[in-house]
Amino acid sequence: MVPVRKPTGDPAAAALRAMFAALVLWLALAVAGLAQSASVEPDYGDWEQSASRAEELVEASDTPPDVMGTLRADIVGWRDQFQQAQSLNGSRIATLREQIGALGPAPAEGESEAEDIAARRRTLTEQLSELQAPGLRAIEAYSRADSLVRRIDDEMRTRQTNALLRHSASPLLPGSWAQAVGAGVQVVRGMGGDLRERWAGPSGETLPSRLPVVALYLALALGLLVFARGWVDALPRRLSERASDYAREAVGFVASLGQIAIPTAGAHLLVLALDATDLAGPWARPILMALPVAALILFGGRWLAQRFFPATGDPPVCFPEPMRLQGRLYGTGLAVALALHHVAAQALLPLSGLRGDGPQHSRIPLEIEPGAAAVWHLPILILGAVMLFRLGRILRRAREYTNTNTPDYSDAALALLGHAARFAALAAPALLLVGFVTMANAVLWPVALTLGLAMLLLVLQEFVTDLWVLVTRNRDGSRNELAPVLIGFAVLLLSLPLFAMIWGASVTDLTELWTRIRQGVSMGGIRLSPGAILTFVVVFALGYMATRLLQGTVRNTILPRTRLDEGAKNAAISGLGYVGIVLAGLFAITSAGIDMSSLAIVAGALSVGIGFGLQNIVSNFVSGIILLVERPVAVGDWIQVGDAMGIVRSISVRSTRIQTFDRTDVIVPNSDLISKEVVNWTRGNLQGRIIIPVRVAYGCDTRRVSQILTEIAEDQPTVLINPAPVVLLSGFGTDSLDFELRAVLSDINQGVGVASEIRHQIIERFTREGFEIPFTNRQVRIVSGEGAVFGALAGAGATQGAGTAPAGTVAAGTGAADTTSAGGDSDADSGGADQR
Repeated sequence: MVPVRKPTGDPAAAALRAMFAALVLWLALAVAGLAQSASVEPDYGDWEQSASRAEELVEASDTPPDVMGTLRADIVGWRDQFQQAQSLNGSRIATLREQIGALGPAPAEGESEAEDIAARRRTLTEQLSELQAPGLRAIEAYSRADSLVRRIDDEMRTRQTNALLRHSASPLLPGSWAQAVGAGVQVVRGMGGDLRERWAGPSGETLPSRLPVVALYLALALGLLVFARGWVDALPRRLSERASDYAREAVGFVASLGQIAIPTAGAHLLVLALDATDLAGPWARPILMALPVAALILFGGRWLAQRFFPATGDPPVCFPEPMRLQGRLYGTGLAVALALHHVAAQALLPLSGLRGDGPQHSRIPLEIEPGAAAVWHLPILILGAVMLFRLGRILRRAREYTNTNTPDYSDAALALLGHAARFAALAAPALLLVGFVTMANAVLWPVALTLGLAMLLLVLQEFVTDLWVLVTRNRDGSRNELAPVLIGFAVLLLSLPLFAMIWGASVTDLTELWTRIRQGVSMGGIRLSPGAILTFVVVFALGYMATRLLQGTVRNTILPRTRLDEGAKNAAISGLGYVGIVLAGLFAITSAGIDMSSLAIVAGALSVGIGFGLQNIVSNFVSGIILLVERPVAVGDWIQVGDAMGIVRSISVRSTRIQTFDRTDVIVPNSDLISKEVVNWTRGNLQGRIIIPVRVAYGCDTRRVSQILTEIAEDQPTVLINPAPVVLLSGFGTDSLDFELRAVLSDINQGVGVASEIRHQIIERFTREGFEIPFTNRQVRIVSGEGAVFGALAGAGATQGAGTAPAGTVAAGTGAADTTSAGGDSDADSGGADQR
């Protein structure tokens, strides 16, 4: 049995810590905002020169891409300066506007005002115009800079689109193969020529002096790539065996990262060893410099395949063992294809228009013809397509082997990506064979990277769950909690820029998007930006936590020392909460810089919708306020609303919760408590009256019956002496004398028990006194079709003092039954007592 850990720590202290953290964050935002506002006016002379040069280069169609990138970065810097300059003199402008507003509204046309006020208004208006001039000029320059940035982005996207649609010769043509062979021979000759030239030149003469460094790099590289490989592969298992049950999976995951880091470091040391010889020239060095990243892709892809399709343990998707083995094989094969593609795209076969292109100085000094490039890309792309197709065929069945630890949407997304991978694996080779080399690569490799990133997110989700198990020390319950899912969702949101970069978005595109988001959007005269939203959330959270802290202090410290009843205390706490939340909302709106006048316009527009669609909610809210203020009903009262009867347990903004005597909860809208008839049994005091009907047979001493009933009532501890219980002879029934025992209880909540006890004692006393309580006596006659009569007497027999009515005459027929009743009805109702 796993012990349940009780939460420790003071909630008030936790709330204070949260308030302090939120306050620090808000102060940091405020300081950042002040730093931005304290800007200086830009040099508009230099800006004019930069803007004119940028416009000329954008108009020219032969501007190199790297020049366009540099130009864009320069314009973005100017735009940031203009954005900060828009807030120049902001505090002084606000002060002048307040001064002008203090003078009152300007006179309408044809009206006049006092000369001194008019002169003062003119002076302040002139000063306001002078202070606003730098900001207005910055706004105009910002608009021009922003337009230039958009033009540069459009031009770069147009060039990228043209590159994707560029058509070349098919790799199946003999001419393309001849070009490919010729280019390959040139590359080999170039590398050989570089080696001979450097061996015979200064590099060869100084090689012996560099041999110790080369040998050191080479020894370290071989040690990491060869000898440390087995140790690294077994390290996660060894550490997991020594870790506790709660930390085993998390420790194994962290240790498994060495399977990426150590081999990649070994590959990098090997590249450093070869580069230290100084024998790699312009033909070999681009390939050499592309190898470290290719090694990272290779070992990272191998690690991801092993973590997603593990031989043992709990995988993200519970594929059977044969499918896991295939998944590891195809995932590693796809990583090999991606590594080869990286080397080819960076150094040998640059694909114009794709982000993966390296700078011009990192390529071999040879322009390979498009037909030859298609031939060289063909085997790499075919390898990647085969591996991706087979991997997609496994992943498309993710829903069949779902894991309860992962969200359902992840399995659906993984299955969808599996289908997309199969389609891309078929489409990419077809595009390459017809001559669209760039498009084929732009289809296959982004799909492969998207699939790999999705698999990585699921692996990270499992790691987050393992960390949560380590923190909470609860293996079973922690995997079903909300916190790991929310953390995984946050990781997914943070990965969205990576998905965008995979599909062609550059860092500048993401920066531009963030700039647009940071500027915010305008809605109804209100500009919402991330900073304003964050300020609103932080301030409102501070106000909300302060309200809860104040409520707890008042509930535990002040109210216990007052004479208020429990209902009044709950009403005071609830009212304090409403006021605090309203004030927190107002402070948050003001701190976020949202104009209240704009909110008034939005509120006016929303009032129409509130009037039609939200009238019930508003009615219940207002009714809840009335209940808290007037307190016709309070928590703890015993009330009856329609068919619902029970104890009021809580009064919220919209509804009131009543717990019936069957221990079921009934949610009653607050408007019903205001508009409908409500019976409150305990409001003001707990006293209440019960009425117990009692029937006795004719011939009994009525005075003695009244005396006995009075004595029984007075013996009950909860029956009040003032007013004293009363016994009334209420009527002469057909078969009985009808009495009523009326008594007032000090606590009406005990009415059912008291009434039951009184009835017990009535039976006992009447038995000793010889008084009869009449009951029903029935006689049934059954007449057959031939006229024979069969009589049967139903009940307990005749009762003394109870008359028997003659049976009615029944006509002859196939059969009939007649029932007659004699004696008085023995019903004894509790009157106003509760039937709990």
